[in-house]
Amino acid sequence: MRYHHERPDGKGYPYGLKGNDIPKIASIISVADTYDAMVSTRPYRKGLDPKIAFNEIVKYRGTQFDAEVVDAFVKAFETGTIKKRTKDSG
Repeated sequence: MRYHHERPDGKGYPYGLKGNDIPKIASIISVADTYDAMVSTRPYRKGLDPKIAFNEIVKYRGTQFDAEVVDAFVKAFETGTIKKRTKDSG
């Protein structure tokens, strides 16, 4: 968890780690946490449609998110391993 806000481009926190210096599990948690945060309804907003969240993660592949992890996320999303609809998002 400590490193899940680090980014491959070095613009993350708390340490500004870059690329392969970021543990792979932290990169996986980052994508999973981001997706969950976007599709989940919060007291202050409705959850986004999963396709919108998917597109945002893909958009930042290699900068905010580890490219290899995003590629695995895309495969899981497209094969239905990741639910595309939640009760919160419609």
